Amino acid sequence: MLYYIIRRSIAAALMLAVISVVTFFMFYAGPTDPARLTCGKNCTPVSIEANRKALGLDKPVPAQYAAFVKGLVVARDYPDDPVFQKQNPDKVTHCPAPCLGYSVLETKLVTDIVKERLPVTVSITMGAFVLWIVLGVGFGIVAALRRGGIADRGLVSIALVLYSFPAFFIALLMYNYLSTKWGLLPPPAYVPLLESPVQWAQGLFLPWLSLASLYAASYIRLTRAYMLETMGEDYLRTARAKGLNERTVVMKHTLRAALTPIVTIAGLDLGGLLAGAAITETVFNFQGFGRAVVNSVQVFDLPVIVALVLVAAFFIVLANLVVDVLYGVIDPRVRLV
Repeated sequence: MLYYIIRRSIAAALMLAVISVVTFFMFYAGPTDPARLTCGKNCTPVSIEANRKALGLDKPVPAQYAAFVKGLVVARDYPDDPVFQKQNPDKVTHCPAPCLGYSVLETKLVTDIVKERLPVTVSITMGAFVLWIVLGVGFGIVAALRRGGIADRGLVSIALVLYSFPAFFIALLMYNYLSTKWGLLPPPAYVPLLESPVQWAQGLFLPWLSLASLYAASYIRLTRAYMLETMGEDYLRTARAKGLNERTVVMKHTLRAALTPIVTIAGLDLGGLLAGAAITETVFNFQGFGRAVVNSVQVFDLPVIVALVLVAAFFIVLANLVVDVLYGVIDPRVRLV
């Protein structure tokens, strides 16, 4: 198992390295002048040239990438000009590792932007993930065991209705009625977990519920389909013939076999949400990772865009790595691949 984890970890690290190279060169070696995008509408030839030198954009793209990687591993100072740093040490901004860059438009380190926004997105994502896994897989098992019955038809119908609605519609519907009109749930607001766990959960419950409603709908259908497919296998009939009780057959054998494809989809969904739940954060006015992506794209803040793309890729690759490890736990045959 350890050798399997090491192999998967090396593959994930190589994938991140390739993604960083492609992303960096795609943006910085493109036809658009990155320095021209650093001062918005107030650009002048003098300010463009100053920003180009301060951010190291006057160097060849391979050298810029090498400086970016060095900042990730060691540290980096801005402006990226050794002469200026010696003459004006009090005006130098130090960016400790892992340094993701400096945003001239925001006049702050990109690392600080990520640190401010990421806890919000992680809080929304993890709470919603727990809800939709519990509800989706649980109701999917009930639907499979009650195949053709009222419970099965009702759950599948509700899942189809919820799955048909876009994320912003469900979020707005719950916000307007459950919180604003009827007052059943507290208004959404982010409070740090360490500051007040109760207020943290109360303020995030509405975003959790809206995301969980959307994702749980698909997991009900998936769990039901994979459970029904597995329940017809010969080894399950043999297990029943040997006298195993139905609970053991369902939970230990049927569900375990059906979990493999569900784990795959769950890992991708989790990684995608950690990369930014932009719609949900916008509807509920949360300043999270997805909202930062939208804001940076609107003003084309290139250092922020590149950094957020790489952070998003990190979460997606990490989620896939966790899925691969879980594969090895659920099905030991995977370790031989």
